[in-house]
Amino acid sequence: MCTNAFYEEGSKLLTPGAFEFVLDSELKRAVRSQNFLTLVMVEASREWDGVLVTADEGTVHEVAEIIGREVRETDLIGHTDKGSLALALLDADFEHSALVIDRLVSGIEHYEFPTALRIAVGAACYPTHASDADALKREAMARPIVNWRRAIRSGIDQN
Repeated sequence: MCTNAFYEEGSKLLTPGAFEFVLDSELKRAVRSQNFLTLVMVEASREWDGVLVTADEGTVHEVAEIIGREVRETDLIGHTDKGSLALALLDADFEHSALVIDRLVSGIEHYEFPTALRIAVGAACYPTHASDADALKREAMARPIVNWRRAIRSGIDQN
């Protein structure tokens, strides 16, 4: 597989297939070396006519760019097959990952999005919470850390 096929066009964001492949490889490495790996799931959505819908691709890329500025070059960020963002923090336990998540949310909070945005963040750690990629994803979605909403137009911040 060519490395260009790993990334979304014009970004450092891994495609869903590439993220799955690299996450699986990094998880195997973590098992062999007995290191931590924290999976952070980020869902960006907007409310339209009272219904919560996944944010458009442009907004998701903006959120990914903000996240990319706050993590190490070696950490992985990509799309999931369901349109969420996934971030693999390599060699990071859950406690240290919480500090990274705080930085990510702070960066997102200070960004001026053109319309109201809701961000939900969950995380799970290998080996603390799960031992395989599918279980890590389920645990990350079941462990909400942040549920943040900002109404830009009215200037109201809501948690």
